[in-house]
Amino acid sequence: MNSYLRLTVLAASLSLPLSAGAEDAIGTVNFQANCAENLRPDIDHALGMMHHMMYTQARTEFKAITEKAPDCAAAHWGVATSVLQPLWSTTPSAAEIARGREAIEKARETVEDEREKLLIEATAAFFEPDTDQVRERLAGWIDGMEKAYQAFPEDINVATLYALSRLTLALSADNSQALHDEAEQVLRAAWKTEPPHPGAVHYTIHATDADGRGANATEIVDSYTEIAPDVPHALHMPSHIYVRLGDWPRTIEWNRRSADVAESHKEDGATSFHYIHAVDYLVYGHLQRGEDKAAASVWETAQSKGPHEGNFPAAYHLASIPARLAVEARDWETAAAITPREPDYIKWDNFAWPDGLSWFARGLGAVHTGDLDAAREAEQRIEALADKAKSAADARFPVYLEVDRRILAGWIAHAEGNPERAIELMESAGELEATVEKHPVTPGALLPPYEALGDLMLSLERPTEALAAYERSDQTWPGRYNTLQGAARAADGAGNTESASQWRNRLRETAPDTTREASI
Repeated sequence: MNSYLRLTVLAASLSLPLSAGAEDAIGTVNFQANCAENLRPDIDHALGMMHHMMYTQARTEFKAITEKAPDCAAAHWGVATSVLQPLWSTTPSAAEIARGREAIEKARETVEDEREKLLIEATAAFFEPDTDQVRERLAGWIDGMEKAYQAFPEDINVATLYALSRLTLALSADNSQALHDEAEQVLRAAWKTEPPHPGAVHYTIHATDADGRGANATEIVDSYTEIAPDVPHALHMPSHIYVRLGDWPRTIEWNRRSADVAESHKEDGATSFHYIHAVDYLVYGHLQRGEDKAAASVWETAQSKGPHEGNFPAAYHLASIPARLAVEARDWETAAAITPREPDYIKWDNFAWPDGLSWFARGLGAVHTGDLDAAREAEQRIEALADKAKSAADARFPVYLEVDRRILAGWIAHAEGNPERAIELMESAGELEATVEKHPVTPGALLPPYEALGDLMLSLERPTEALAAYERSDQTWPGRYNTLQGAARAADGAGNTESASQWRNRLRETAPDTTREASI
């Protein structure tokens, strides 16, 4: 870590409010619930946890309030709303839908306040359809939040939830840029009014966690770790932007802190997914600095903390981390030996994209070690999973899988002696990737398509084209170790000594202590 970043991280650490009672700090929420005066702080705390996307904890707190005060409509609304989790691509179980409907009915029976009524009806719209398609459910909540915001645009909690609904709509809308613009505008206004508001800060990170937006609101992003020092997701969230900016020291620092806090959070005897979520980002940061041993050590520790939650985020990370360790190091023998669908307590049939990550890494390992039959099997598995994912909660899942399939198919074509077909497939993978944003669950792709194209062009001894591919990859995924190293080698091969020196200097700055051997 350079001296500037070290001082910045230290300053941020020293600014955290570590006074007595800091474990309850969630920022500033003043919902003014239409409940008994003594219950309002409890409502505010539970709502703050929901803004932090600590949904299970929020639901527990809201539920406790309903038991003390069955006539508190806001608490019943909170119980139901904590089920939505709009950006996480989670599909509620039948039991969760039933509990949500029950909570909404109790909220409707007790509500008197017009603002709360609008929020209740927005959440009610999520539970009304008889469908297993989460996108259809969320459409009603999105419409309901627009009505609530039109009626109460100055209310910070309404405004921030409205901005969240805009970001949810952006996941599948053609005008996603305009929706992100609107969400940013609403959230910045909320932040200026109440800087420690967790919704204003948290949702701003999601609004700017998009291609070309990472630097839009760094002052808001950096404030997050100060307002909730013991909320694991709050400590993790700024790294969504640090990853976008290629700031690996901060990615590592804050995800280490997040993992340390999340480790003690349990859900039905399992370690909360917030732990393994932070671990994946932590591993990714170490790998981009070429710190492979440190990354492997983090994963070894994480495995000893199981069992982990069996939800979508946990499934993703439990598949992605071992795949990253092999693919980033270009350790193709280890990649080829990856066993998909582990650990066995995860219901992998519910998680096509995470399942596909293991097959992608396995296929890359197979094709690079000469086992084309295994590589073709992996490609076929990914293709089938992409087809299955078309009915998933998130419309991007089949796209992510298809991008990976095309990269693998490109390497297979190359191994079969068809380089032009290989180039065509990898270029099409890059074009397809550009049609979707990075999912918030992931710090980054296992193998970005233009980085893969650069590797392919180097293997074909076409360094000028390789350099162009690496440059393009660096625009989307800045500061990746393999992109920087590949670009330096490509520039050398093209005889561009000045460019080679610039790329090599960036690699030294990014990975000053790497022990990774050149492997492309």
